[in-house]
Amino acid sequence: MKLLHIDSSILGDNSASRQLSRDVVNAWKAADPSVVVSYRDLAAEAMAHFSAATLVAAGTPEEMRDAAQKPEAQLSGDTLAQFLAADAVVIAAPMYNFTIPTQLKAWIDRIAVAGQTFRYTDAGPEGLCGNKKVIVVSTSGGLPAGPATGVPP
Repeated sequence: MKLLHIDSSILGDNSASRQLSRDVVNAWKAADPSVVVSYRDLAAEAMAHFSAATLVAAGTPEEMRDAAQKPEAQLSGDTLAQFLAADAVVIAAPMYNFTIPTQLKAWIDRIAVAGQTFRYTDAGPEGLCGNKKVIVVSTSGGLPAGPATGVPP
């Protein structure tokens, strides 16, 4: 099984979400030694935010892309391929200013691709990634944003 581990905290080793997501990944590997982990640190590997340039690059045939569009399309393509190749994803998502980090949002924008990871139907959007398991480790430094789920009292 292929597991994708995503970290997004800007706090490095001082990050609770990094520590907890690492614990989740290590527990998964201990339970199943055949797990192959790929790792992406969104804070260390800054990703440009989704923009008009992103859309234009994606919509331009590869042979017609200019020098600015090629790396933009490559980043989107590589990010999507890494996500699609994973059977499971562990996402460390700290809360900053009542929401997820901007770098995590940039990653989500790169993997949310109509016709690839979801499609529009008459009943609304529908996922296309099958039974991919996703675990979100969410932390906050102040009062909890909500109750923990799946954790016994």
